[in-house]
Amino acid sequence: MVEHMDERGTGESASPVVIEQMVNEQTLAGLSLSELLMRRRGLRRQLAAKAGLHPVRIAVMSSSTPGELIHLLELWLLASGFAPTFYTPEFGRYYVDSVHDTQALVEFKPDIVYVHTSVLDVQGRVPMQATEEQFAALVKSEVARFEEIWQSVAEKLGCIILQNNFELPPVAMLGNLDGTLPGGRTRLAMELNREFAAASAKNPKLLLIDICSISARVGLDRWFDPRRWYSYKILTTAEANRALAMALHATIRAVYGKTRKVLVLDMDNTLWGGVIGDDGVDRIQIGNETPMAEAYTAFQQYCLGLRERGILLAVCSKNNEEIALQGLEHPESVLKREHFASFQANWDPKHENIARIARELNLGADSFVFVDDNPAERAIVAAQVNGIAVPEVGSDVTQYARIIEEGRYFEAISFSAEDLGRSALYAENSQRDAFEAKFADYGEYLDSLEMVAEIAPFKPVYLERIAQLTNKTNQFNLTTRRYTLAEMEQRANDPDCIALYGKLKDRFGDYGLISVVLGHRTGDALEIDLWLMSCRVLKRGMEAAMLDTLVEAAESRGITELRGTYLPTAKNAMVAEFYPSLGFQQEAKPSAELPEGATRWSLDLRRYSKQNQHIQRMEFSHV
Repeated sequence: MVEHMDERGTGESASPVVIEQMVNEQTLAGLSLSELLMRRRGLRRQLAAKAGLHPVRIAVMSSSTPGELIHLLELWLLASGFAPTFYTPEFGRYYVDSVHDTQALVEFKPDIVYVHTSVLDVQGRVPMQATEEQFAALVKSEVARFEEIWQSVAEKLGCIILQNNFELPPVAMLGNLDGTLPGGRTRLAMELNREFAAASAKNPKLLLIDICSISARVGLDRWFDPRRWYSYKILTTAEANRALAMALHATIRAVYGKTRKVLVLDMDNTLWGGVIGDDGVDRIQIGNETPMAEAYTAFQQYCLGLRERGILLAVCSKNNEEIALQGLEHPESVLKREHFASFQANWDPKHENIARIARELNLGADSFVFVDDNPAERAIVAAQVNGIAVPEVGSDVTQYARIIEEGRYFEAISFSAEDLGRSALYAENSQRDAFEAKFADYGEYLDSLEMVAEIAPFKPVYLERIAQLTNKTNQFNLTTRRYTLAEMEQRANDPDCIALYGKLKDRFGDYGLISVVLGHRTGDALEIDLWLMSCRVLKRGMEAAMLDTLVEAAESRGITELRGTYLPTAKNAMVAEFYPSLGFQQEAKPSAELPEGATRWSLDLRRYSKQNQHIQRMEFSHV
């Protein structure tokens, strides 16, 4: 019952490793399962040598031996910029170690607890001739057992819980009736899955890993391995463990706000069959007239579905823009020009156009997924654009959606109103840009937007969105500190903390919750731990409105000074002058504990004058 240490703790050299060839998620995805397992140690050493890895502590409470799963998960997390440390108690004690004998788990202080179980772990049994009453009693008893685990972890740790639902049993004793009769194990698994889904829907810190769907995609005959189970107490195949590791990795990425946000699409032979510049709009394959046309239509429908759930679409095509647009005007085209947040159709290199898309959307290319049927273009973009995901989709459109889904690039742990309305927000920004051109004076333009802000202490209803914004905002972020939902709840309830959110709307639409400020009291000063804002509201004056409100909240508590730190990163250079622009003075001698390049700033509230000029604030209630 000790921490799972990295291999350097078992005698391997801890000296830095020189990376001769870049290893990333793309590298791992391109390896066969046998190659991945055979090269695991070398890959791990190279990935672990990268700078700036984000530490994450994961407790794996498992009913079977989880070593292979953890090794694979570790590789994917390292490739995504995490430095994981695992706690793996003795297998089979997941209930006892989570509910009763919890000292070691509590001392480990995990950020995430993963409860790794199987349908074979369902303890109760009902006879094949069971009644509905007996069936209902078993379901209630089994759910109650897991609820004890979730409640214990929540009370003692307050961290995110990842919980498997159940795969279907490897043997259906009642045949086709196994899913209908109360004595069927298949029916029991499905009912427990419904109960688990309902519990997760009510608890934002309980996230389900959908083993039922994952095992169905792999295939139950390739999921369970009885020989491994009886020999090593490893229940699943290596193939199953890889699929599960990728699902866990995607969920952990989403917890920390690293989900991809943009699908960048080629057009010819990607959105339709044929080359529109050669074949003409009348001859491209789209619609329902041929099997191939149907396949392209289905892929467009898939892309539109991603947009409807908040993923931005962009075009990056070597084409004449006028001709490319004709493809989207085709009467059978599901996708239209208005569905794309950015449209780059020209003859420039695609990696240059992707850089333009990133600037236009104010997003890093590490939030992009690029899909192109041309292997040469995929290779160039993958080599030239740091952080972008380039799945090897091949040239068979019938496989595009499946391959993108296997990559789990767009995994989400929740859907907020801001997520679902993201595409509309970017469309509204285009209207704002066009409107701005009518004004010679920028201040008059801001006044004409009729902006209204809601700035207030954290509310429970917004905590999930606040945590999400905290973990995915990199550019307008003074410290880029990350907080889990549990940590945000704790800070919101701390009487020595001031925790403010900001929402903004104007004549064109509602931006939603777009700014967070978090600070704690130290004597007569407030130390600002976190100040971030969505880049969608740059140059709107929202930072001044947030500062005015922060000052009011601080003064109501007798605080006379604000102090803040700017911690430079590769992405937040835009806020290097943020504090001085608001009147903060730089401290001459920053603490030696601060990293190189960090600066310290302070603001004397006894001489403060309000700075907001263009935003009407809703009434603010002091904490």
